Amino acid sequence: MDFKDFEIIYKENRVKILDKSKIESNLKDIIGAHSVSTKEIDLLAYTRGSTLIGFNWDIEGKIASLPDFITWPESVEQISEILKLANKERIPVIPYGEGSGVVGGAIPLYGGIIIDMKKFNKVIKINDKDLTVTAEAGINGMNLERYLNARGYTSGHIPQSLYISSLGGWIAHRAAGQFSTKYGKIEDIVLGMELVLPQGEVINFKTIAGASTGPQFDKLFFGAEGTLGIVTKATLKIWPLPEKKSLISYAFPTIEDSFEAVRKILRENIYPAVIRIYDKFETARHFPDIEKAKDKVMVIFICEGNSELVELEDSITKEKCEANMGVTCGDSPVKHWLETRFRVTETSSMPPYKIVFDTIEIASLWDNAANIYHLVLESMNKFKGVLMITAHVSHFYPNGVGIYFSFGGVPSKGQSDLEFYQDCWDTTIKAVLDAGGSIAHHHGIGINRSHWMDEEWGKAMDTLRKIKKVLDPNNVLNPGKIYVNTWQRGDN
Repeated sequence: MDFKDFEIIYKENRVKILDKSKIESNLKDIIGAHSVSTKEIDLLAYTRGSTLIGFNWDIEGKIASLPDFITWPESVEQISEILKLANKERIPVIPYGEGSGVVGGAIPLYGGIIIDMKKFNKVIKINDKDLTVTAEAGINGMNLERYLNARGYTSGHIPQSLYISSLGGWIAHRAAGQFSTKYGKIEDIVLGMELVLPQGEVINFKTIAGASTGPQFDKLFFGAEGTLGIVTKATLKIWPLPEKKSLISYAFPTIEDSFEAVRKILRENIYPAVIRIYDKFETARHFPDIEKAKDKVMVIFICEGNSELVELEDSITKEKCEANMGVTCGDSPVKHWLETRFRVTETSSMPPYKIVFDTIEIASLWDNAANIYHLVLESMNKFKGVLMITAHVSHFYPNGVGIYFSFGGVPSKGQSDLEFYQDCWDTTIKAVLDAGGSIAHHHGIGINRSHWMDEEWGKAMDTLRKIKKVLDPNNVLNPGKIYVNTWQRGDN
């Protein structure tokens, strides 16, 4: 294999390492020769994460960017020493969970050292009285859930990426699972954690259910995407496996009717574990055989937990749906979703046709959720080359929602696929901000959203940059993410 045969998309600002053999030798001294690689086949495996445009690039012989070294440490001390070396030599370090991120958070924009966390894969202990589990951050999500299920528990955190994501990755991107309406996002589930700061210092946040001990410093690291520290272990809430499940579905005439029904359910302090609203376009795609849902908006619910509580949630959910124009569709749509929820066929079916496809999830209060939905569809349908724009809503709160848009299209003549991709993203994000929404709900910032952070955060972004500068004065940890103003600039 010769990397000269590949086109590298992000290559302008790569850090030049003058003596690679010296750095490789130093890394081997820290973690052992078997845990360091500069083999081309290994470097290739860490070029892009799971950004969907990357699947197009695979076919076209393109790669996003190349790291210089791959490392597989197995202790906190080893990670600390790698970071100390990186600071001394001014080499970028990119933490890597399982590479399932879809916004470019793990792309090594400036080369450097990949720290792959896969050897941090153990469950340390379950505490039944406290209802907690402590595990290392590199553990695979499905392996953790299987471990818990076998002992009568669940984490409640079931993202679509469950089979290909890690605990540390969830924390890095403030992930949300499919059952988040009942159990919360990952920042609601984690009670304590250990991490290594950019200059190698190890700190611990005590596991506690609630405290008043100054600012919540630990919250700074949720969603930091490996730019402020590397999480090495965490303690999470767990729950006993539910006694009972209730599967419910309703079809509504409009997106507004579906929003109103769900809003009124949550207003009653009723929390179905799963709620998913599919707009008319996605309903037609996912539930074509449900006659009652033709040209309508499908909503599915799963209520789970204590049997008596599930009966109450079932009753109130149905009551609110029927009071807001809902037509019952039985349990078959929910069973279909349960059977297919981990299949992501679009990611593999679009690239051979040179269609650029992606998903963009955003957050909104109830007050402007419908307006955001319509404005994004209207803006994207005006954009030349867009073939489809659809949406579903998969995360709900008494105060608002997380909306998930999917788009596909083809670049105009003379336009690259990356330019078209970025223009589609920018069109969507601008519409969201214009309508008063937030630019991300659970996928994170990566490189796709970084240039919108000043508009999202306002003056507070200056303070966030100062925090980054204090913790990471040499900008070694995952540079080019979150804090930049343009797609390819690597300074703070």
